[in-house]
Amino acid sequence: MNIVRTLTDPATIAGVLAAGACFATVMTLAAPIFAEDKLGARLKEVARRREELRKKSRAELNKQPQGLVRPTANRTVKGVVENLQLQRRLADDTLGEKLIRAGLRGPAAQTTFYFYRAALPIGFGIAAFIYMSLFGDRFSLAPQIRLAIIMGFVVIGFYAPSIYLSNRATNRRQKIMRAFPDSLDMLLICVESGMSIELALQRVGQEIAPASVELAEELSLTTAELSYLPERRMAYENLARRTNHPGVKSVALALTQAEKYGTPLGNALRVMAKENRELRLSEAEKKAAALPAQLTVPMIIFFLPVLFMVIMGPAMIQISEMLAR
Repeated sequence: MNIVRTLTDPATIAGVLAAGACFATVMTLAAPIFAEDKLGARLKEVARRREELRKKSRAELNKQPQGLVRPTANRTVKGVVENLQLQRRLADDTLGEKLIRAGLRGPAAQTTFYFYRAALPIGFGIAAFIYMSLFGDRFSLAPQIRLAIIMGFVVIGFYAPSIYLSNRATNRRQKIMRAFPDSLDMLLICVESGMSIELALQRVGQEIAPASVELAEELSLTTAELSYLPERRMAYENLARRTNHPGVKSVALALTQAEKYGTPLGNALRVMAKENRELRLSEAEKKAAALPAQLTVPMIIFFLPVLFMVIMGPAMIQISEMLAR
């Protein structure tokens, strides 16, 4: 009975409630002091995971048969370029982007380009001079014409490396764009299945490699840049700059805006995949429309003479027989 009276006493109840309120107040004020720094731990985990992805991406890139890191230049080539200071004398501000678009990366590519830019004019000039000296008399060419021919070969040798880079970049861009709409469809499937954009790009790069090694290389490089660049936007911009195609530029812009404003990435990829398929179809239609005009000259040169011979041949034979009689 004393215990019941004590528990039901208003003073006891008030004291218990006051003690509980004091304990809750103290714990509330002291909780931040004893709480673990979860944000710092998460940031450390993100940094650690980012470093792992960077190392993994680098290791996978180095395993590729056409690795992104090019070997060093030949010692002879490097020595000639450094001794003659060709990089300073033949400096080209846009050479770096041209080499990247052609699939050539690293300082070795620039050193080799400057060497050929200086060596080919000399080699072409010497070859033309020797040919003119040995066989020029057969054609009865004047000295001025011989000198003009030699100078023409020197000019061709000077611009030959740039023409080679331009043709290689164009062919590489065409190979990338043949497989790019299909890669966007696969990327859309990966993203909508719950993958992150890094894992999606890595997966698509592995799947698209048999069809287009160039596109797989670009996607692998973009995956690596997403892992270690300070801003993800820079990785997408680098992809657009390396390919130099309006379709890839629009996709890179859509990915940047989707991450910046939080819009659904699947919707942007679906629209971009449709636009790139239409762009590929329009290019095919353009080539088909230009085919009749391109076939005109071969038909005139090769088909019409044979056609005239087939039509006029029997008549000419009959006329010759009548005249012989």
